[in-house]
Amino acid sequence: MSNTSVGLICGLLLALAGILGGFSGFVFAVMLGAAGMAIGAHRDGHLDLGAILRSRGRG
Repeated sequence: MSNTSVGLICGLLLALAGILGGFSGFVFAVMLGAAGMAIGAHRDGHLDLGAILRSRGRG
């Protein structure tokens, strides 16, 4: 199982712990699942989070 899949599953499990129900719980689960998947993809080398999060120098 790749780090991307593990990150997605961990994010969804964390979301289940914080869900209170309803539409806001669903949105919370999707956001945490996406965050876990992004971190797993970064660890697999499929996504470069450093380039996304790096501040741009102005001047």
